[in-house]
Amino acid sequence: MQSVAQAWLVLELTGDPFLLGLVAAMQFLPVTVLGLFGGLLADALPKRRTLIATQVAQLVLAFALFGLVASGLVEVWHIVVFAALLGISNAVDMPTRQAFVVEMVGREDVANAVALNSAVFNGARIVGPAIAGLVIGAVGGDTSIAFLVNGLSFLAVICGYALMRDEELNLPPLLARPTSVADVRMTLAEGIGYVRRTDLVLMATIVVGLASTFGMNFGVIIPALAREVLHTDATGYGFLMAASGIGSFSAAMLIAFSGRSQPAIVGGGALVLGLALLTAAAVHAFVPALVAMAFVGMGAIAMAATANTTIQLNVPDELRGRVIAVYTTVFVGSTPLGGLLVGFIASRAGVEASLAVSGVACVAVGVAGLAWLRRIRARARAATHAPGNVAPAGARAEVSSGRAAR
Repeated sequence: MQSVAQAWLVLELTGDPFLLGLVAAMQFLPVTVLGLFGGLLADALPKRRTLIATQVAQLVLAFALFGLVASGLVEVWHIVVFAALLGISNAVDMPTRQAFVVEMVGREDVANAVALNSAVFNGARIVGPAIAGLVIGAVGGDTSIAFLVNGLSFLAVICGYALMRDEELNLPPLLARPTSVADVRMTLAEGIGYVRRTDLVLMATIVVGLASTFGMNFGVIIPALAREVLHTDATGYGFLMAASGIGSFSAAMLIAFSGRSQPAIVGGGALVLGLALLTAAAVHAFVPALVAMAFVGMGAIAMAATANTTIQLNVPDELRGRVIAVYTTVFVGSTPLGGLLVGFIASRAGVEASLAVSGVACVAVGVAGLAWLRRIRARARAATHAPGNVAPAGARAEVSSGRAAR
């Protein structure tokens, strides 16, 4: 609800799609800069307590934004500042929350847990935007109610974390806290080095990073698509975002109940995302746009959830926070550049041109990712059949993925 309301508020205050990209950039830029340090904190601090702290910070930000909007004092620079503060909180929250999944369910169920987490998240993406659009339309365009509901929702999250019992979690030993700059540099390098040496983890990280840069910024463009191309209001915009949530939810549930992690879905999801964005650029009617947005959500989440599962299954517990931080930094941190890029193209050449550029780029990334995976598998087969040789890290990771998923 807050994402929809914030985007619509920026568009009402300025009418400029570029500023939508700027707000997205300021929200995710801190993850780019601080995300790796957030991963270090995830390995060094108790994750449950860390998550309570980040959720309290985000609760305060939501209520403060509600107060500004309800009082009529809100300006665009307020939204930019609050987006940056939220980004700082997320730089710690995101790697910690992703790494906490294994502590809750154990390694044997992590593939299903990651997919179910995506399903729950995207279930909210179906309901939230639709409710936000209807509520904002019903109260004459007042977006403050969405910020209020978001602030209240954090109370449930904080209570959920507080009620968990540490003795029932799968708690790994905490990383010794670095005491010098050299220690920090060394511990960060361990996580980056693991990603670089493990073929499947590297492939998943790079494909998701590139696809996120070009194709996962559709939230920046869809408000302008709804208003300028499809000529609809906040309610129509909410349903467009809900359609993407339906596609995302469907993909996540399929992955969750299949119990399998297939690395090919990473490249395949990017390919579907790109083709759906190209379709959205070509159609100028509301119903076809809804269908295209459903496939946008399906491709995006199939790619992201599978990449997350591939990484989670193939990282040692003591490196989990730092490796996940590399992934989240690339995934979320690519949004500032992409948000500014697609917003700039939309501002100068139009919404359709921006969607088309994003679609072509994602198709190219998906094809390249599938070709990369094929080379990884070919090297694995060659190494397996060579006398006295051991399969490379990426190949061992893929075998591990299959066993854990089964």
